[in-house]
Amino acid sequence: MGSLTRTQRQRAVRLALYALFVLLVVVFALIADWEAISSNFFLREGFTETWQDFVFVGAKNTILYTLIAFVGGFVLAMVLVLMKLAPIAPFRWVATAYIELFRGLPALVVILFMAFGVPIAFGGWRPPGGTIGAGLVALMLVAGAYMAETLRAGIEAVPKGQTEAARSLGMSGPWTMATVVMPQALRIVIPPLTNELVILIKDTSLLFVVGMAANQKELTTMARDFMTSGPSAGTATSLIFACLMYLAITLPLTRVVAWLERRQKRSR
Repeated sequence: MGSLTRTQRQRAVRLALYALFVLLVVVFALIADWEAISSNFFLREGFTETWQDFVFVGAKNTILYTLIAFVGGFVLAMVLVLMKLAPIAPFRWVATAYIELFRGLPALVVILFMAFGVPIAFGGWRPPGGTIGAGLVALMLVAGAYMAETLRAGIEAVPKGQTEAARSLGMSGPWTMATVVMPQALRIVIPPLTNELVILIKDTSLLFVVGMAANQKELTTMARDFMTSGPSAGTATSLIFACLMYLAITLPLTRVVAWLERRQKRSR
């Protein structure tokens, strides 16, 4: 190895890693009980007899809940970031406290609090939509805190000369923010905002803790229920189906994020 160049050594290491990976795959293929794997993870009836429920109920509700939580969280984030950048100190304190609080709390705790804690504290009142509505509000609250920080980073990344030029032309502060700074900031933060959308898709699985009717089920709840009843009861086939559905939704989005990031790098 001492006589090899650096490039040759790197190539040899890569080939060794490839060979190790192939060896591990071959060993797994030889020792795996494929009959047990097929009957427990890929039961045919679990796919053919439940795909309509997964696609037209589970996937549809997952996408719907994600969009509701994302739009609500984005609107909240816009308010929070404007408060955090405001010249009025109490506004900044409130926004900072909110962002730090909800970024520090697990989404599951917030969902449970909104679905069960708030009705106890406020005489049975719940947000519109019952427990599902409460869970979606919780996701909005958490997503809004994260997106507010993302937007703040995007606004601060806009060159200050843009603001100074707009103000020198007689534009007011709010109008400068709305027409000059914010459009540029949004272009900057599209990739991280898309990542937040992907995270929300997965976080909708936490809504199973609030309970839901048959037509309200998202993918995780549907997979859990099919594990105990239905054609794939007693197997993990429904979980595999749910995983495939999540990947079908999230992988295109992650590819979009990668493309946007490459495009931004080229433009810079």
